[in-house]
Amino acid sequence: MDTPRAQMWAKMDPFLIGVLQFAPPAKFNLHYLRKMASYVRARSVDGCFPRLCWAMWRHIACGKLQLLEDVAWLYFEAFHSLTERSPPRSLEWAENASSCKSVEEYERFKSKLSVDTLKFLLFLYIQQINKVSLRTSVIGDEWPSPRARSPNPDLAGQSNFHNKNWDDYSHHAFLQNHITHILELLLDPDQLTKSYHSSECSLLSIGAARALGFLIEGTMDKNRTVHPFVDLATWQPLQSKSGYSKTTESFSLSKLQAWIKESLVVNPFGMSTCVKSGKTLAWAEQIDGSSRKARISCNIYKVPSGNHMVVMSHICRQTLAKSSETLVNARIKINNCNESYIYILSPLRCVSIEKCRNSTFVLGPVQTVVHVQMCDHVKVISVCQRLSLSSTTSCTFHTLTPTRPLLFNGNQGVIFAPYHTYYAMLEDHMGQTGLATLPNYWDRPQSLSAESDSQVWKLMSPREFYTFAVPFEMEGDTTEIPGGLPPAFLKAMDQRQQKIEMWQKTVKEAKLNREQRKEFQALVEYKFNEWLVTTGNLHQLDSLVPANDVTK
Repeated sequence: MDTPRAQMWAKMDPFLIGVLQFAPPAKFNLHYLRKMASYVRARSVDGCFPRLCWAMWRHIACGKLQLLEDVAWLYFEAFHSLTERSPPRSLEWAENASSCKSVEEYERFKSKLSVDTLKFLLFLYIQQINKVSLRTSVIGDEWPSPRARSPNPDLAGQSNFHNKNWDDYSHHAFLQNHITHILELLLDPDQLTKSYHSSECSLLSIGAARALGFLIEGTMDKNRTVHPFVDLATWQPLQSKSGYSKTTESFSLSKLQAWIKESLVVNPFGMSTCVKSGKTLAWAEQIDGSSRKARISCNIYKVPSGNHMVVMSHICRQTLAKSSETLVNARIKINNCNESYIYILSPLRCVSIEKCRNSTFVLGPVQTVVHVQMCDHVKVISVCQRLSLSSTTSCTFHTLTPTRPLLFNGNQGVIFAPYHTYYAMLEDHMGQTGLATLPNYWDRPQSLSAESDSQVWKLMSPREFYTFAVPFEMEGDTTEIPGGLPPAFLKAMDQRQQKIEMWQKTVKEAKLNREQRKEFQALVEYKFNEWLVTTGNLHQLDSLVPANDVTK
């Protein structure tokens, strides 16, 4: 009988959602993280191990790694939200955070937060997947750059795969190339000393091996049931290969490392599979002057529950809309869209928008991250846990978010504005994703680039602000913008309404005769159509689909 064989792969969310799409701090390298690993294990009574509290991470990050406190909190909060917060716990967190009356009270609240120490070390280490090569930045790439291509032969020519967060082949290569260092970070200090001399003598505890479940999962033989890493490693038929000893409840480091490298495969449920063999989704869509067919695929029929993704590309001069169970908790990738309006009105896991121009995206609540990259003149409307931007030009973001929007390198002319729309199921969807109306930091962006803030972003003026109407009917209880509008914007809306009422009163009191009313109506319609053409809204009106098609 053949020996059972495990297949393991890089889990999607740590790389897709956890890794910030920005070059990590210089001291997130093996040398300093190894020092941190020894430091926290030696101070278990101080809130360092096996759980790392915020106060001790702040001490390490600011005192040892030389990070600014805002940056230290960014990484801590990003990991905490990824690993510690189910939707109900996220709502509880939001309620506690928004009830704090002072900075001191908020700091006391933060001091109660903690994360799994070993998993957090791995989280910091994998940030290196977006590390910028100094050699590349100095000598430049040949053109076309071989380093910019995905190693997946099935995806040759796919321009979206420069983004390593979405490239499962990059995740696989990272684990293959760095598994030795990853395991070293999990070793006890005395075992780490042994590993310098011979990894044959080093043992990894089963508790430390459980932390690997943050990065790795897999299956046995042809069984498509996905198992946590430690369940695979301790399964009786595989113990001789993984090096596990029930007596010591530990693994031989050398055997474990060899077994992992031998068993690693590219994630069979990742982006490449979705692009290659995902099912084409049926959308409520109307083509307006475009001969190019949109590509929309989903792998929900091939993956375990909760791990599916939708890839949308090459949507040109179209209005697309959908709200369905297929999209619930999906990871959405949108790229190369132009002059389009896209409505995705379901609770989502994460969204990436890349290389799009002159388009509007209306998203349901996003449980984790909305990342916008290399876009020009796009508008994004969303409730989300986090918004991050890189290399965008003249884009507008109407958001409701409990974290500060992140500005990475290359942004220009970014406008931030309050969330300004609703649809009937919005509040139900917010509850499903653990998003509340408070706290809301849409107007407090955090810049992680060297560029001057005055050149990068500004807040929208209330005088330029208008609410946005979702032009589809759905069943649900939401009848207004969640949380309302900020006072200055609400005041501007009231003043505009007063002007409309005054204008209507003036027209009424003018006592125009029938011919004059007819001429006046024609003039208003002419000016309105002229405005529709000038603003580009005419083709959106022409291509709106019937409301009952939205949920198919």
